[in-house]
Amino acid sequence: MAQWKLGSVLDLCCPDRRLERIVKRRKRRKCPKARLTDGFALRSFQFAGLRLTLPEAHEFSDCPSFAEISASRSADLLTPCPQTPPVKKTMITRNARQHARGSSLQLGTARHLYACGVPESHRSFEMQLQEALEAVCDAIVREDSEAKLVKQTVFLRDPEQVDACRAMVDAFFEAKGNPAPVTTYVTQPPCGGEAVVIQAYGLSPSGATVEVQRKSEHLAIVRQGELSWIHCGHVAPEVSEENVYDRSQDAFARMKNYLSEAGVPLERVVRTWLYLGDIVGPEGQTQRYKELNRARSDYYREVHFGTGLHLHGPHRKRIYPASTGIGSQGRDLLISCVALEAKPDRVRLISLENPQQTSAFDYAPVYSKRSPKFARAMAVVLENEALVYVSGTASITESESRHDGDVRAQTHQTLDNIGALISQENFAQHAQPEIGATLDDLAEVCVYVKRIEDHEAVREICEARLPGVPAVYVEADVCRPELLVEIEGIALAHK
Repeated sequence: MAQWKLGSVLDLCCPDRRLERIVKRRKRRKCPKARLTDGFALRSFQFAGLRLTLPEAHEFSDCPSFAEISASRSADLLTPCPQTPPVKKTMITRNARQHARGSSLQLGTARHLYACGVPESHRSFEMQLQEALEAVCDAIVREDSEAKLVKQTVFLRDPEQVDACRAMVDAFFEAKGNPAPVTTYVTQPPCGGEAVVIQAYGLSPSGATVEVQRKSEHLAIVRQGELSWIHCGHVAPEVSEENVYDRSQDAFARMKNYLSEAGVPLERVVRTWLYLGDIVGPEGQTQRYKELNRARSDYYREVHFGTGLHLHGPHRKRIYPASTGIGSQGRDLLISCVALEAKPDRVRLISLENPQQTSAFDYAPVYSKRSPKFARAMAVVLENEALVYVSGTASITESESRHDGDVRAQTHQTLDNIGALISQENFAQHAQPEIGATLDDLAEVCVYVKRIEDHEAVREICEARLPGVPAVYVEADVCRPELLVEIEGIALAHK
């Protein structure tokens, strides 16, 4: 059942003269616009004698004409819905300049910082990279001069520039007297025509002791008191085999080895990113993404995620990391992840599933011989707040793709799915009723757009529904051919 924001404007066209008279009580013209107030939810866009046009659609509402129309013609389509609870003020702080957007949130004793950097011009690649790096550093340090940049994802248009980009990133931070953050170089073209854009994460001590230890170009450890975040980036397979299954198995093994350098077992991973070239392309008699799922399922078979941590909620006996599986240029695979170390009494871990969707790990074999082993989101709960890693989310309800060919409807559905996933109502279903989040509580998002011609429509909707949220828009294939957009993010759930 879709819900629409209070105050949405409806165009009402009623060929039936009796219904027309009912509507005219609200507005004195033949085809009026009614601004709604509160109390009803709509199951369908259409019912007898009434066409609804909803340009910005979210929560629905009631007006006298709808009450009468419902009673006389369409009672089966309009049903009372509970009053929306008071909107909680977001705990996210945002700052924005023309080419850099940042946000920050307080979690425990440290402040987590997020930034997106876009070059100011479309000049040479070197100039664009320099400008994007300066933008993210400025956004992070603007929040706190003592902030530490921990990791970043660099999205590139040209795969041939990865090695040169890596060298320039190292030189940039060396010139500043700092080691480069853990960096993953992803070949997904930025939608705005840039050669490169950057999404970055940093940490501010906020009066407490925070230690950032860079173990290698692939691994960094952030120690925040008794809590440690382990960031592992740009993990690529090195085996000679070219098939997706073997290369995926090797990449997972290499990720496990990198984590072991920090003394962290694979079981502590809470979030993964899997970038696969030609993701919906053929692989023998099957599909490349399905082979990735088969490799992931086999590798995870003996891994009991969350071991040693305090697992909470109804899914605690079977949890998997939050994850994004998304397309990239070329034909290879790239992996990154976040793991967590903490005393069981310090942190609770909640594997969140979406009430509107079938859990991915329960998908029928028609979608993949081995179902995708990931959670819709993973919430790391410290007292009465939670950092929520939102997996790549698309226009799917239950297990079916929705709104085939309609990128606007798919984008709305995707955001609706994220809203339901992080809501207080869903946290209550996961035995954590005192906290929750809305779309306003997103600290950052990454938006993957399948067709570049859809970029402006997707951006328009996202900017309207996620005002001020730092966002990166890149061109990438989604894991089902009919899906046109996918969105991931990080949110803060709170009281």
